[in-house]
Amino acid sequence: MADEHQFIEDGLQRTQIDEFFADELGRAGYGGMDVAKTPMGTQIVLKAEKPGMVIGKGGKNIRKVTTELEDRFDLEDPQIDVQEVEEPDLNARIVADRLANALERGWYFRKAGHTTIDRIMEAGALGAEIVLSGKVTGARSRVEKFNRGYIKHNGEPAEEIVDHGQGVAVMKLGTIGVDVKIIPPNAQLPDDFRIYEDADVEDYVEDVEGESVEELLEGEPEGEPEAGDEEPAMGAPPEADEAETAEEEVVEDVEEEVVEEDVEVPDEEPDDVDIDELDDAIESEVDEETEAEAEELMDEMEDADSEEGEDE
Repeated sequence: MADEHQFIEDGLQRTQIDEFFADELGRAGYGGMDVAKTPMGTQIVLKAEKPGMVIGKGGKNIRKVTTELEDRFDLEDPQIDVQEVEEPDLNARIVADRLANALERGWYFRKAGHTTIDRIMEAGALGAEIVLSGKVTGARSRVEKFNRGYIKHNGEPAEEIVDHGQGVAVMKLGTIGVDVKIIPPNAQLPDDFRIYEDADVEDYVEDVEGESVEELLEGEPEGEPEAGDEEPAMGAPPEADEAETAEEEVVEDVEEEVVEEDVEVPDEEPDDVDIDELDDAIESEVDEETEAEAEELMDEMEDADSEEGEDE
């Protein structure tokens, strides 16, 4: 069997085992399981609110469940370890089953939702969310949500930190899905931070092995320069010879960059021109041109009138 098919087969078997435990151990407060395959067999860790009901009198119930696992799911030598849930109000699976049972007993959905989420927050949870979806009050289905505190919906924290549980309430009008999400107390979220007042920074700085920055600055470099290759210290003026050579190079660069352009200079300066005389001359030329154009237009109009009279 290919690896992909093996993953799908293992996931399907795990889901079927989980549903089997939920049906068989619902009254004992089933809170989830962990399955691990070992060379000695299959190790199953059960979480329950009432471990005594899971084990049964003289271990009768636990032997029955073990036999059922071998026959129904073909598990090799299943070993079941039952652990008690310390705080049932912080287990999403147990809370979802409790809320579903309350709805089946006739509790109003709004009262049941607020009561349940208040108990979760009183137990110390950082945040919780309850979602009821289905025909909660009438023939038309809808979704009702109850939120408290801080909850994560996506990313790695939503998969690793948030405890997720589901339950089903079978009502006369139809089934109601119950979805519960809980962030347990003392959960380390990636966006958490702390503010320390009157704290000494040196107490929170990690000690770096080796010399400190001050010691490195005070020390001399490992490789000492040779006698002829000594470099001047930072901030010190250059030597006289170096300063002269630098000035000569700068002058040569400036002379090369300057481009001489031939500028034509008129031999004779223009005579002084009277501005008033120039304006009078321009006006007289404009008046003569205007009069000539006007005479031409008058002649054309007279010619046109004479031609129209002859035609008539």
